[in-house]
Amino acid sequence: MSQWLLILTIIFINVKDISGSWEEWWTYDGISGPGFWGLINPQWSMCNKGRRQSPINIEPDKLLFDPWLRDVQFDKHKVSGVLQNTGQSLVFRVEKDSKHQVNISGGPLSYRYQFEEIYFHYGLEDNRGSEHQIDHHTFPGEIQLYGFNKELYHNMSEAQHKSQGVVGISLMVQIGEPTNKELRIITSAFNKVMFRGSSYPIRNLPLSTLLPNTQQYLTYEGSTTHPGCWETAVWIIFNKPIYISKQEMYAIRRLMQGSQLTPKAPLGNNARPVQPLHHRTVRTNINFNKQGLPASSNCPDMYRNMHYTARYSRKARTKKSVACKRKMFSKKTCHKK
Repeated sequence: MSQWLLILTIIFINVKDISGSWEEWWTYDGISGPGFWGLINPQWSMCNKGRRQSPINIEPDKLLFDPWLRDVQFDKHKVSGVLQNTGQSLVFRVEKDSKHQVNISGGPLSYRYQFEEIYFHYGLEDNRGSEHQIDHHTFPGEIQLYGFNKELYHNMSEAQHKSQGVVGISLMVQIGEPTNKELRIITSAFNKVMFRGSSYPIRNLPLSTLLPNTQQYLTYEGSTTHPGCWETAVWIIFNKPIYISKQEMYAIRRLMQGSQLTPKAPLGNNARPVQPLHHRTVRTNINFNKQGLPASSNCPDMYRNMHYTARYSRKARTKKSVACKRKMFSKKTCHKK
């Protein structure tokens, strides 16, 4: 390990002299990848030392049903901003001086959060790409919407360091017939941001319509999944995926990490490995205790209709409420039939 630290120190000093910023140098592989983020910059030490890190693997048999979780609310305003290839990810950032900001509230949130940016994580193959996993099942991609606590803090830069500062909304991406036409406002611009540093303006994006048609979700307390891994995020993972076509996935997989002169490797496979849960609770508003309902019923069941993966459906229908089996839930909060 000491040899690695020596090599890292020499390389990082040289790179810092050239670029002047670690933000421009971290990657998703090698000695600048996730395992070394906490060593690259002292301010990112939580990436290596934190115990509430994200992403995580969701274990369905350990979910806790919480009947007090509310619906998640998004303002209906459209937003404008810039889609940018940063060299590490594809990121959309909203205009700072926009007249109509989108607020996120409800769900597990105690405050209103102002939408700020979208991160696109995806794989170069269909069997990888998402950061969060469901029972070790990985999706081809994951779109993450970030917002900051506007009631307590002034902006994302301040909020990401503070308690309950950030909300992360996770949308799993599946390949199939697109059901969300508004998403094409972004996907049609993929070929405009082929190389690092390239950007393209996005106008009048209806953020609320990008979400899947569900109010069923999972939630836990974690961190941002990019440096510096600040443990200030409340995560909301929706139960249904959103769909993009094979052509759209092909287009995003053509994006490159480098400039047009030195394109380097493809931008994909930009997912941080899952992190230990460390006894954190993952709650859900999905009531697994509903049994005896016909298959056509609109029962909120994360396993039915292959929302995530079909192999769990029998297990879900026969499982008793997880919350009612856990001592940490009192009788007042434990839902019974």
